[in-house]
Amino acid sequence: MSEARYLPDTNRVGVLAASVLLAYALTHLIQTPELTLELQLPGFYFAYPLSLNTVMVIMAAGLTATGMDWLLRSHPSLGKTRTIEHWLLPTLATFIIGIPLTILPPDNNWWIGFGVGGLLLVLVFLAEYIVVEPSSPNYAIATAGLTALSFAVYLILTTAMRFSGARLFLLAPALFIAAGLVSLRTLHLRVGQKWEFNWALGIALVCTQIGAGLHYWPISPVQFGLGLLGPLYALSTLTGNLLEGIPLRRAMIEPLIALGLTWGIAILFR
Repeated sequence: MSEARYLPDTNRVGVLAASVLLAYALTHLIQTPELTLELQLPGFYFAYPLSLNTVMVIMAAGLTATGMDWLLRSHPSLGKTRTIEHWLLPTLATFIIGIPLTILPPDNNWWIGFGVGGLLLVLVFLAEYIVVEPSSPNYAIATAGLTALSFAVYLILTTAMRFSGARLFLLAPALFIAAGLVSLRTLHLRVGQKWEFNWALGIALVCTQIGAGLHYWPISPVQFGLGLLGPLYALSTLTGNLLEGIPLRRAMIEPLIALGLTWGIAILFR
């Protein structure tokens, strides 16, 4: 069986990546005034700035969802199988990568973020296509890559939201949704066809609570991101170990080491 069977059509990948990057570029080139959505309640004031850039990022995420379905339909092993599990992470990645691009100033740093973000998206597209077929020779590498990219996307989100100074009522839902989707996808990749919704919900709740506490600490955006990445990775790994039948004591070794290393780096990163 030819190895090309397990790789996507380069033209389709190029069209999808170019479309998403074009949407990012438009947010950089077109500057529009912000519209502030306000809601005044007794003892509570809600204000959220909305601009064309925000709309473009949302449209880019929607474009990724439809584009991934179009890309995956060319896979010879897919058949009539639903593709939703394969475009959840690319859609989330597109949205999250777009957030810092709307925050960064229009200088060389923006272009660096634009290039790195585009590379990450292409890698996600390729990996999601490969994992459709478990017998693919690159399946193990693609699975490991998707897992790593999932946590990298979560780190980008948490760091960007801390950098932007987002208030807790915006931060908490974002952390909950992102942690839930990342843990759900990584557990699905690890344990097979079963979706562990209950475990993902519990992990998301714990990470959101930790994020709410860290929100009031005087720490840098990178420290905030690492402080949340550690628990998410540790809990996801521990859950995967337990679901595979590994005894609790053995199952806790890797998560505790990872948590200690991540928090240790966060403490030193000043």
